[in-house]
Amino acid sequence: MERLQKLISRAGIASRRTAEKMIAEGRVSVDGQVVTQMGVSVDPVKHRICVDGKPLTKRERLVYFMLYKPRGYISTVKDERGRRTVLELLPAIPERVYPVGRLDGNTEGLLLLTNDGTLMNGLLHPRNEIRKTYIAQVEGDVTADAVGHLRRGVRLSDGMTAPAEVQILARDGERGRTQLEIVIHEGRNRQVRRMCEAVGYTVHRLKRIRFAGLDLYGLRRGGCRSLTEEEVSFLYELTNFRRQAN
Repeated sequence: MERLQKLISRAGIASRRTAEKMIAEGRVSVDGQVVTQMGVSVDPVKHRICVDGKPLTKRERLVYFMLYKPRGYISTVKDERGRRTVLELLPAIPERVYPVGRLDGNTEGLLLLTNDGTLMNGLLHPRNEIRKTYIAQVEGDVTADAVGHLRRGVRLSDGMTAPAEVQILARDGERGRTQLEIVIHEGRNRQVRRMCEAVGYTVHRLKRIRFAGLDLYGLRRGGCRSLTEEEVSFLYELTNFRRQAN
């Protein structure tokens, strides 16, 4: 037996306080009888609970996955052109999950997927400035001047980028390439590739190795795992949102 307002809140319909208001307004019924008193306890298995005439259903289990996305997969739920999507790499689950942001088809690396809309919105909201770390292998010998431009911010077709953290990791003189580590907190379409192009360099390979403080440690390309309770709580701390009950 559980209190009615708690069951309504757990179903994701409203907060507990709002659920109490809905009960007081006569919008909730149990087995066809309107309930307006607070503190009524019911058994959700034995009793039929309705809110505004609609049966109360249990909220879908919240799930969280980290995926090491390979190149050649699209970061979307469905692709009209029949291309492979990241959902094909996840285990068979009844929940419908969505990528948290996107990696373009030619970019590999860390991608989170979840059905927790609150957390997803928090991680993608610009005000939270969630950090993303990429390893970019670019064509050419990157100059200190180009690195300086990236660090200060460069102008793209959709405006100036925020300053980025950039360092040169290695130079491959034989193949004429430079490996960069780039940290940004914005989420524009193909941003790292466009930033490098803006200072005169084409990205040959791109990999996201960290997102929101999480990294790919222990995962092989194409592999995935569920996030731990501690990791989910940590992500909620980054967003300053209150974690939903599961």
